[in-house]
Amino acid sequence: MTTPLGPGAEFDRIRAIATALGDAAQGLGDDCAFLDGGRCVSTDLTVEDVHFRREWLSAEEIGWRAAAAALSDLAAVGADPEAVLVGLVAPRGEPAATLTAIMKGVGDAVRSMGGIVVGGDLTRGSTLALAVTVLGRTARPIRRSGARPGDGVWVTGMLGGARAALGAWQRRSAPDPDSRRRFAHPVARIREGRRLAELGATAMIDLSDGLAGDARHLAAASGVGLTIDLGLIPRAPGVAAAAAAAAEPPPVFAAQGGEDYELLVTLPASVDPNALARLSADTYTSVSRIGSVTTDHGVQFRLDGSGLALDGYDHFA
Repeated sequence: MTTPLGPGAEFDRIRAIATALGDAAQGLGDDCAFLDGGRCVSTDLTVEDVHFRREWLSAEEIGWRAAAAALSDLAAVGADPEAVLVGLVAPRGEPAATLTAIMKGVGDAVRSMGGIVVGGDLTRGSTLALAVTVLGRTARPIRRSGARPGDGVWVTGMLGGARAALGAWQRRSAPDPDSRRRFAHPVARIREGRRLAELGATAMIDLSDGLAGDARHLAAASGVGLTIDLGLIPRAPGVAAAAAAAAEPPPVFAAQGGEDYELLVTLPASVDPNALARLSADTYTSVSRIGSVTTDHGVQFRLDGSGLALDGYDHFA
């Protein structure tokens, strides 16, 4: 593995796999694999009862969400999508109409965010699952490993909306419309990632496992420290009520929420604030500074002047 990962049981398994692969693998550990000619590729799995439940989402929303999650990896390296392949696993007896609707959702997401569906595979299995592979291209790939002391730490959009929806469903209530949309219809920040690359981004990662976890991967990959002020995190509208129900401070709730698919990015201190304002105006997406890159190691989260220990999502915790 050429790009170090942060702590966690899931990532211990990835490190063990990389060791087992040995010289049969290279370039592991980033959001995408980088190939010759500016090409990049990534794959993402979506599994029933792990990433979604059918009582929460329609078949089309399941497809959209799976495609957006995969495309978000391209956004994280500043790439434009070119092609998408889908491996679809369906239980015996699954109606053909359900599979068609799932793939319609995939197609709608791809049409909205970029690329074309060029193929895939269909097979029977014990549960519904999608493996979405995306291919893209970028003239300036942004890795997780380029952050430098003195850079600012920034985030696109607002955080915590997907977790707010999840919490409502787990309490057997209906999420508010904004939170539900953020969970069911995430948008890969393709344009934003490309523009941030053009503005000199030094490192970038998409927030799939939550800011609390993904910030650690960026810090580990770059060999630096991050200091993040939780009070500066832009929070989705439904976070305040959801955080109260979870008995957590809203900034902590937002930082520990996964599947927002926003971008965490480090930018040099010299970045042009007017260019960032134009990016926000052109893409209708805010870009907010939430911290700084330091010479330390790891991530320090602070709220109202006090340090906090936070964890992101870990499939194997």
